[in-house]
Amino acid sequence: MTTPSQTVGPFLSIGLPWPDGPTVVPEGTPGAIRIVGTVYDGAGQPVPDALIETWQADPDGHFDHPDDPSGPLRKDFRAFGRCPTEPDGSYWILTLPPGAIPGQAPHIDVSVFARGLLNRVVTRIYLADDPADPVLASVDPARRHTLIAQPTEDGYRFDIRLQGENETVFFDL
Repeated sequence: MTTPSQTVGPFLSIGLPWPDGPTVVPEGTPGAIRIVGTVYDGAGQPVPDALIETWQADPDGHFDHPDDPSGPLRKDFRAFGRCPTEPDGSYWILTLPPGAIPGQAPHIDVSVFARGLLNRVVTRIYLADDPADPVLASVDPARRHTLIAQPTEDGYRFDIRLQGENETVFFDL
């Protein structure tokens, strides 16, 4: 017998987050950047009970994965972050800029879990527009901007729109 699908919310904040989840690197790490943003629903309202997960290569392009033969991760780098949204829909991740991996531009993989979703949605954060990246190049140029974080004084801003005008590009995995 198959268990029917259920939406992922609204109880994400009970068991999934942990206190240092948003800090992929410790505070004060040289070269660290803060990525901040807000998750919005289809009506343009902030989503106060979403969960953002990030996974990325370290600055040298190494992944924390047994199939990555390129070498070990930096010791001060966890590669994985998890941040629940605040009541105003905001989230943040403290990390290092990702390095390039073979055949792809530097990017951060992002999963979004939120009420009303049957499954997570997956996107990417690019810190710059790199038309040489095959994944970014495959995205309609009119929507590509939804994958590129905007520089701020202390890092980058990356808002996530689940539906509607300027919906973030999500990938079918």
